[in-house]
Amino acid sequence: MTIGRFFADIAIGLSAALGGPFHAAQVIDQAGGGYTEGGSTRAGYPLFRDCRAQVDIVTDGMRGDGVADGMAQVLILAASLDGDLDGDARLRLLAGPHRGDWLLSAVTRDPAGAYWQGSARRG
Repeated sequence: MTIGRFFADIAIGLSAALGGPFHAAQVIDQAGGGYTEGGSTRAGYPLFRDCRAQVDIVTDGMRGDGVADGMAQVLILAASLDGDLDGDARLRLLAGPHRGDWLLSAVTRDPAGAYWQGSARRG
């Protein structure tokens, strides 16, 4: 068992017992797009990957640190997501108080590999 899986199991168990903060979600990426041999654009298709995520809305204190109104902090449990994550993805929160679609940006991985962290705005 990895450290990321260990922390994810604890977070998912506590969330199930307490009703949050990590809720069912999906990361939505574009797959299969690109260019043809002639240089034309080839449309991709959405790729949905299940995960568990927490969305924290910006507080007054965070606004004082230069964080824009309407932004949120997002944590996605790494062990709950198959594959990598980048700032071009969207997050669809399926449950919880902040359910809906979020556009991700500035996504990084924590040093222990337990979660992906990033900024998000409604989208």
